[in-house]
Amino acid sequence: MAIIDFPPIELADENGLLAIGGDLELESLLMAYTRGIFPWPISHEYPLAWFSPDPRGILYFDKLHVPRRLKRALKDSPFTFKFNSCFEEVINNCAQVSRKGQSDTWITEEIIEGYHNLHRADFAYSIEVFNSQKLVAGIYGVYINGFVSGESMFFNENNASKFALISLCQHLSSKGIKWLDTQMVTPIVSQLGGEEIPRDQFTNLLSQCFSSSPLSFEQVFSIP
Repeated sequence: MAIIDFPPIELADENGLLAIGGDLELESLLMAYTRGIFPWPISHEYPLAWFSPDPRGILYFDKLHVPRRLKRALKDSPFTFKFNSCFEEVINNCAQVSRKGQSDTWITEEIIEGYHNLHRADFAYSIEVFNSQKLVAGIYGVYINGFVSGESMFFNENNASKFALISLCQHLSSKGIKWLDTQMVTPIVSQLGGEEIPRDQFTNLLSQCFSSSPLSFEQVFSIP
């Protein structure tokens, strides 16, 4: 049974934790994201928790910064990218990434199933980076009415995840989308110009996504 409602996001604690429990049905996830909330399991005792942090991580595409050395490295790299060619492989690889301070993955089987359902309904995407025919990096995230998030990424070769994120930002910018919700500012996001903004500023940006005429999922995630 889908979640009926969430508490007001202003009730989130200092860590951004807003609620515990519920489910990951399609309607629950859509309601969460349209309100600036996302799921993030935090332990075996609390396998499903919902967050709305303040401040919020974001990457404005007009502030995208690619260091000169990285730009040269990527120009000479053999990498190419695709969208939505192997969503399942991307999210499964993300689930296997070991993360500092975490004994196991937050991408549980329930999370994988929930985002698969989003993907099948054209509300979640993946970007894949290849070296020849080999998948070497990827990102998956959510797309709703012009809102785009980056949920998680993985890489198996140096600079491949940076190539994925830069390619994603440049592609989305070419479609008229102006920013990416990163939720938090990781070292890679920070290197590329990501920043933290107040939650109320984030929700204002979010409301603009849902008040404008959106491009379809296919229009956004197609490569000419």
